[in-house]
Amino acid sequence: MRVFHGIDNAEIARPTVLTLGVFDGLHLGHQLIMRTVVERARAVGAIPTVITFDPHPRAVLHPEAAPPLLQTLDQRLEGLRFLGIEQTIIIRFTREFAQIRAEDFLRDIVHERLQAREVYLGQGFAFGRGREGNIELLRRVSRELGFFADEVPEVRLRGQRISSSRIRELLTQGRVNLARRMLGRPYGVEGRVVRGAERGRALGFPTANLQLQNRVIPKNGVYVTAALIEGVWRRSVTNIGTRPTFEKDGAPAIETYVLDWSGDLYGDVVRVRFLHRLRDERRFASVEDLRRQIIADVKRAERYFACSYVRRALSVV
Repeated sequence: MRVFHGIDNAEIARPTVLTLGVFDGLHLGHQLIMRTVVERARAVGAIPTVITFDPHPRAVLHPEAAPPLLQTLDQRLEGLRFLGIEQTIIIRFTREFAQIRAEDFLRDIVHERLQAREVYLGQGFAFGRGREGNIELLRRVSRELGFFADEVPEVRLRGQRISSSRIRELLTQGRVNLARRMLGRPYGVEGRVVRGAERGRALGFPTANLQLQNRVIPKNGVYVTAALIEGVWRRSVTNIGTRPTFEKDGAPAIETYVLDWSGDLYGDVVRVRFLHRLRDERRFASVEDLRRQIIADVKRAERYFACSYVRRALSVV
């Protein structure tokens, strides 16, 4: 996938079929938009293209209400590549850019610069100055300029609209199973492994302490997870919390124990995906009580991974 930082840097070799938006999380609704763009681009011989914004527009216009993002920009780009997008244009969102009229954006950039043959918007998406750019404006301009425009319907799960904000809410509640269904994959984070107090090693369960790049972290507790190490998704158990057995007011930490694996990960970037919540984090009366609970957590994780459908999913997680 070719990535261009800014419209002026984009090298447009042939016409495009495109969409635009932030697409944080690349959940099932976003995936439907990408499938539509990719399929239509193939049908008309165009380049499937995404215009996205960084930082999030709300972080610039209303920073006090800006949401923490589910993905870093690099994670979002990787996801777009996986979904078949061949060209992504990252527009640096500024207050000056926010003043561009939606119609000017469509005429000067989408039509003239990007040679759009077809443009698709997610349901309810708005762009341009004062959020004046909507599907009605897009359809009017497309008729005048001779390209096709349409709105991709929203995706629902159990009657609920799938959205990035809903997924953030589920993760803060520890409901990683439902978040996974809305994302179409387990929610994942990545971070660099740093040195900790090495208490896990003393307990017989050495953990990788992650300094996370992601801002959205599931609710404190213990989870069955998958950790990507040396290109392989490996079985793991992850604790999110403040280690109350050892510290009264400990700093939040994420520690992952990888089953049946040993090695030095210090300095490496490790990905962790959350599969199932085991329990809340809690304070134990003694270190030995904690150790017994960790043994029980690992056994529960092993039973989880023993399910045939989990073993199959782990190969592609």
